Amino acid sequence: MSQTIATIGIDLGKHTFHLIGFDPRGAIVLRQKRSRTQLEQTLANCPPCLIGMEACSGAHHLGRRLAQWGHDVRLLPAQYVKPFLKGHKNDYRDAEAIAEAVQRPTMRFVPLKSPEQLDLQALHRVRSRLVTQQTAIINQIRGFLLERGVPVRQGVAPLRAALPEILATRCDVLSPRMVRLIEDLIGDWRSLDDRIAAITTDITRLVKEDEHCQRLVSAPGVGPLIASAMVAAIGTGEAFAKGRDFAAWLGLVPKQLSTGNRTILGGITKRGNRYLRTLFIQGAGAVLLKQQSWSRHGFGEWLEAATKRLHRNVLVVALAAKLARIAWSLLVHRRRFAPGLVAEAA
Repeated sequence: MSQTIATIGIDLGKHTFHLIGFDPRGAIVLRQKRSRTQLEQTLANCPPCLIGMEACSGAHHLGRRLAQWGHDVRLLPAQYVKPFLKGHKNDYRDAEAIAEAVQRPTMRFVPLKSPEQLDLQALHRVRSRLVTQQTAIINQIRGFLLERGVPVRQGVAPLRAALPEILATRCDVLSPRMVRLIEDLIGDWRSLDDRIAAITTDITRLVKEDEHCQRLVSAPGVGPLIASAMVAAIGTGEAFAKGRDFAAWLGLVPKQLSTGNRTILGGITKRGNRYLRTLFIQGAGAVLLKQQSWSRHGFGEWLEAATKRLHRNVLVVALAAKLARIAWSLLVHRRRFAPGLVAEAA
């Protein structure tokens, strides 16, 4: 029977995997449930075929293992599999839907990530979690002070500078118990600062050692965080046909609701990688702050004209989309940023 299998869909689990196999005509010739060890034994002895899996936890590791045995492994976004699901959901129907979807000629797939990409991605996810915890602590300190009638100017630096004086001189407002509590929160804040700084240093060191990241940081508004997060997410960028496709994947293009030859454009779609989209928007905001350097970037004239007709928030998103397309072009064409090549990024 293994000689007739052309396509296999695998519904992934932590310990149990469900397989559906199609022959070249699309008939089901394989329907099995396997443990992790049994799955590797089964597919290692199976002739090379097309294997589809959803891009979820553990898929990249298993995909690399199957690719070593000669299989054509393709990972699919979960939302692209759902239209092929028939009837009520169960594991075998999920595997069948995956096997159906992976055969579509216009389907978009997720490239297999290398162990180095996963390591870099893990660093960013840990750093993002620590930053979230840091923000929560800062907001909690502000809330406690405001409840006692002690407002502090907005921003992290003003709060950090004001806390020693507040704790030393406002004993008539803050009880000793509240002072001790805020001091404990300040200790947690310092600890998170140290951990975030250590991870950021690690990311910066990896960026200096990676040639793809070095090309990306040559672009305006792209620093070590954006460069490393982009390489961790898309590798060499070959999954996208053009820079606009990458910007659309980030959710930086207008949402389109068109019908009857009438085009209606709304706000940005906000689809795809939210973390990377946020970084590009922050990078665009940093570029806008340095108006004296606009002429050196190659899109200074466009930026000057856009500033006169667009609201600042709209301009930041438009510039973020442009920077994303430029960054994709540098990654795919393996070159450093040059102002004269900006037009080719579109």
